[in-house]
Amino acid sequence: MKTMDKWTHAGSLEALKQQRSIVIKGGIAVFYHEDNVYAVDNRCPHLGFPLHMGSLCEGILTCHWHHARFDVCSGGTLDPWADDVSSHEVLCADGEIWVNPLPKNAYNREKYMARLQEGLEQNIGIVIAKAVVGLMESGVAAPEIARAGIAFGVQYGTGWGADLTILTAMTRILPKLDKDSQILALYHGLHQVAGNRSSRAERHLLTPLPASEVSEERLIAWYRNCLEVRDTQGAQRVLLTAIRRGFTHERIMEMMLLAVTDHFYLDGGHTLDFHNKAFEALALADPSEQERILTSLVPLLGNPTRSEELHQWQSPVNLVEPLKQAFLSLEQLNSLHDARALSQEEEERLLKLLLGDQPLETIQAITDLLTDGCSPVQIAQFVALAAAERICRFHTQNDFGDWIAVLHTFTYAHAVHEILNRSRHPLLLRAVYYGAVSLYLDRFLNVPAAPKPKPKAGIDPLNASGLLDIMDKRQQVNEAFDWVAGFLQAGGEPSKLINALGHALLREDAEFHSFQMLEAAIAEYERWDSASGESAERAKQTLLFAATRYLAAHAPTPRDLPRNAKIAWRLHKGEKLFEES
Repeated sequence: MKTMDKWTHAGSLEALKQQRSIVIKGGIAVFYHEDNVYAVDNRCPHLGFPLHMGSLCEGILTCHWHHARFDVCSGGTLDPWADDVSSHEVLCADGEIWVNPLPKNAYNREKYMARLQEGLEQNIGIVIAKAVVGLMESGVAAPEIARAGIAFGVQYGTGWGADLTILTAMTRILPKLDKDSQILALYHGLHQVAGNRSSRAERHLLTPLPASEVSEERLIAWYRNCLEVRDTQGAQRVLLTAIRRGFTHERIMEMMLLAVTDHFYLDGGHTLDFHNKAFEALALADPSEQERILTSLVPLLGNPTRSEELHQWQSPVNLVEPLKQAFLSLEQLNSLHDARALSQEEEERLLKLLLGDQPLETIQAITDLLTDGCSPVQIAQFVALAAAERICRFHTQNDFGDWIAVLHTFTYAHAVHEILNRSRHPLLLRAVYYGAVSLYLDRFLNVPAAPKPKPKAGIDPLNASGLLDIMDKRQQVNEAFDWVAGFLQAGGEPSKLINALGHALLREDAEFHSFQMLEAAIAEYERWDSASGESAERAKQTLLFAATRYLAAHAPTPRDLPRNAKIAWRLHKGEKLFEES
């Protein structure tokens, strides 16, 4: 006979026959059915409703909350959206019932990873959420969890999109978040991928070109030429050929981004932004996914909007020709590796020009700085900072949809900054100019400019949750602005504020651009955090202010989506959700 030391006594068999079901210590429901005794977790795995209040007929236990059905013996569900319920071993001896408190179908990391795959394939939010919680509690590193989502995302659908961008962005900010927010961040990203990919066909790759002695430069030219005429199939074969030939990561990135920057500000900046996020995803993904990740970008160049063809880039000020002239100067630059830092005077003048209304003077100033040996990375950093300042100055009397206009410029400028930290190819500097022109075109969204913040007094610098209270009300943009200014003035820790901003985003049914906003602001903040001095402190404040104003403008939402992750976390911790006290 088995030892009962660690088993839970569930009473007498005769009493259970009379009651038909009981709930014992540990939240386990015990049923007498068809002359057998069964035990399962009393919490429905869907939303935690007590299963002892359900009905049991012909071996099927039905939860009355949403009518999920379970095999009472194994705990397996007939309704995959509900997930399986844990079942427990039962022993009857001398008329007494004993239940093993450890579930028969306990999960380990391999099972959780398999469940994550099933959740992605079937687009079942609660299954994805529970898999994320289980994996993190099993000690699986967050990038490994994200890796599964990236692999799934690039296998199905037509190519890279907002969903994979969100997953990559959220994975990158995880170190800045507390554990609850980390779970929410991964869940949001994985849920987006599942929702966009689960019903899509598998994406099949073309084959590379047959082995030949074509030079690297020739392959790069072929790739750019294919995309010049929107030939994505030819471009994919050339790209795969370059990968198989052993091009370095930097060389492949340059080849692809040269094609992206051959035309102006493609698709409002999304094309370059998506490329940057895919390159960041490569660092998270298994090396075997390189071809799928990189080829997923090629469809973006099939028919993008080329901004040099847009009216506002040609009239009333023709910006196209001055840019083309500036690009001729870039071809004369020999090396960007030994660039010098901007002087304080150059920094102030550049920032003023970027936020001004003299685009031709701005274009010339950037050219002069580059040809004078100034750091292109630092110039790109100031373009991103100016774009964040546009968001700080965005007046709420503008059309609500115009928030996205200033957001696009900022996230694009951030992507350019990141790319130039990884590559020094002179022609990639064209992207800096595109960001500067977009900043100029956004200028009327700062007329009039939003008022400067009035730091709120009496704020506890140890508690950043007051910001969340403000964002419980609609359109508290300036109020949130003032609160953050007061928090920082009171000596509040920026890391606490960043975590609060993360929570503010992740508790919402957030749309794509909000995820972009927070990740870009945090990444730019980190770049400035390594600098010192008054200008660096002002820059960091600007980035926190910009993130605050944008997120406050887009809150609150119904907050339905994050509920699954919260329920999964509470179920995993053994909390009671619906049981009577």
